[in-house]
Amino acid sequence: MITNQRIRGLGLSVAFVLFASLAPVSAAPLTAEQSFPIWPNTVENNNPSPKETVIERSKVAAIHDRAWVNITQSELLAFPTNKSSNCSIVLAPGGGYQRVVFDKEGLDIVPALNEHGLNVFILKYRLPNAQASDREWQPLEDAQRAVRFIRAHAKEWQINNQCVGILGFSAGGQLASSLASQFDRTVYTPIDSADTLSARPDFVGLMYPVITMEKKYTHNGTRKVLLGESPSKQQIQQHSAEKWVTENTPPAFIGLANDDKSVNQMNSIRFYEALHKNNVPVEMHIFQKSGHGFGIRNAKGTAKEWLPLFTQWLEQNQFAG
Repeated sequence: MITNQRIRGLGLSVAFVLFASLAPVSAAPLTAEQSFPIWPNTVENNNPSPKETVIERSKVAAIHDRAWVNITQSELLAFPTNKSSNCSIVLAPGGGYQRVVFDKEGLDIVPALNEHGLNVFILKYRLPNAQASDREWQPLEDAQRAVRFIRAHAKEWQINNQCVGILGFSAGGQLASSLASQFDRTVYTPIDSADTLSARPDFVGLMYPVITMEKKYTHNGTRKVLLGESPSKQQIQQHSAEKWVTENTPPAFIGLANDDKSVNQMNSIRFYEALHKNNVPVEMHIFQKSGHGFGIRNAKGTAKEWLPLFTQWLEQNQFAG
């Protein structure tokens, strides 16, 4: 088994090769760390050209802060729990839709979630490609497919197909909130039996999320990459998750910092208001300090408690053991 600790200790290029080479395993319980391409090889990824790679952003040799860029193959990196619970959670790291930061908003979070009985799947999702006809829907296509893929393999993996959630950070929060509110939107043509299954997550966690595409409150960089320089009113409407909340939106946990200078707090507040209006169970914490993108390693003050609060919320709602 390749442990989380070993992954963290590997050199950059070796770690990337490791992730790329982990072979999918079929017709077996989910007992070891593996990677699963979520689309058949026959499906075009619509992200040609620059070579997929990993960049290291950390200035400290002992601490990784790596990110995928130019993603060409969407994958789930599975980290099964050894606890009795059989619930699962998809992690959607952030990166402004320009990268997917898989250490501080992925690997760092895995051990605590495993400890609370969750099988963790880090989602390596495609980044919007301006040359692709489905540019603005690519991340949501991958998120929908990821949930369906997990449910399609639930029996052989011996996990619960009725307990699959998602936790998104920053732009990954935009993706997670879009999935939670538009899980039933047809964004790609069904390709196999997995696509007959529901893409609705059973719960959603949002950390310092981008939510709205409305200019007053949006994160301009995220909106530009996803929708281009001059999005239409229809595009803005379609990709503002707060506008699509219904009574069928799954229960939500929201966490953010009062001093976040990157993503306006009204993103989370508007989503909370929409959930509350539609009688969807929701818990929100606004911490005094920590800014943006803090994950767990850079959390300050009471924000250090967000992960224990989240796992407690999961347990209270019977999404974790």
